[in-house]
Amino acid sequence: MGFASTYIERRTLFPQFINEAPHRDTGIIAVIPSYGEPDIVRLLNSLVSATKPECEVEVIIVVNAPENASPESLDINRKTLAEIESWKKQEKNCWFRLFPIDTGPGALSGWGVGLARKTGMDEAVRRFSLIDNAEGIILSLDADCTVELNYFCAVLSEFSKGKERKACSICFEHPLKGNDFQENIYLHIALYELHLRYYFQGLKYSGFPYVYHTVGSAMAVRAAEYVSSGGMNRRQAGEDFYFIQKLVPSGGYFSLNTTTVYPSPRPSFRVPFGTGASVSKLADGDKVSYLTYNLCAFGELRTLFGMLENIYAGREDEIDIIYSDLPEGVKIFIAEAEWIEKIIEIKRNTSGLLSFQKRFFGWFNMFKVVRYLNIVHLEMFEKKPVEEAAQELLTRLGVTDIFRDSRELLLYYRKMEKNV
Repeated sequence: MGFASTYIERRTLFPQFINEAPHRDTGIIAVIPSYGEPDIVRLLNSLVSATKPECEVEVIIVVNAPENASPESLDINRKTLAEIESWKKQEKNCWFRLFPIDTGPGALSGWGVGLARKTGMDEAVRRFSLIDNAEGIILSLDADCTVELNYFCAVLSEFSKGKERKACSICFEHPLKGNDFQENIYLHIALYELHLRYYFQGLKYSGFPYVYHTVGSAMAVRAAEYVSSGGMNRRQAGEDFYFIQKLVPSGGYFSLNTTTVYPSPRPSFRVPFGTGASVSKLADGDKVSYLTYNLCAFGELRTLFGMLENIYAGREDEIDIIYSDLPEGVKIFIAEAEWIEKIIEIKRNTSGLLSFQKRFFGWFNMFKVVRYLNIVHLEMFEKKPVEEAAQELLTRLGVTDIFRDSRELLLYYRKMEKNV
């Protein structure tokens, strides 16, 4: 009986796919969904070029498709499976075990990237359970990515710093130049990634305590933590965001910045939002611009979070008075009755400032932050071009550098994250 036997019995959706027994020293399993990917060999060549870590590694590629997949996409999937098998036979220096899984089109209703990731990650858990390695690391990657040469070694090294390290977001950087796409695509991906990094730094500026990127192709989790969180969800888009929000509250989540994943900047409409969809919308527009959140919204959150000590110290009969002092956008978002009810509940169930803050952010979590940002940009604030907002935040942080374009801004924001 392995550590995940109960999870496997109750939560997995398919019987065992891989019949070959895992090596007893398997420490990393990379899970890669692939749907309509025209160049799987590029990914495989990148992985095999990476340095082998001090453990055995497996790579599981889940070739999948929704029930409404086009004949062209299904044909690409068949070619992908053939290319994987051909690559396995020809690549004499492959140091990892490679297992393609073919789910076929529409294996379950509502099929999408969430179910594809879940299928592969569940299989990884099954394999770690066979060797009773609860500390095994499941990597989540995408089929259109490449990785830095130290990818596997850096992941193993960072997780080896302590068992308290349970899951992480891995540094990612979209290519900003090259010959694979037209120049406007590289410009658009620079704008979109700048938005992601401005959003990240805006949350840090606000004082929100749990700031992590939520990119499905750049995350990792220990097998035991994956099981205890209930596993990957079935969402057709945004599965990475929801999965990470389940992991963060239990502790042990961190940002891994010692290696890099390089996602493709290609346009795509396979999901309604995210990198591919955002680049597609930018490419279809007449103006080269990306609108992002107004810095004033993060400023309101900063004010709110800065009030927590006084909120904790205040009497219950003063909570309505404190509400009147909240930023206007926060009052638009949270009704007074809800505010009073939640603050009383939190105060009555905590015994100190730290526990009060932890419980408060359990309520005002990332889901609530996103809803707040969306509401206030409908009711109060106007979104801004991302270059303008990103420069404004840097000025607020005391940065006096002058940046000529979005690429220069993005490179500075990347540097900010790696220097944390």
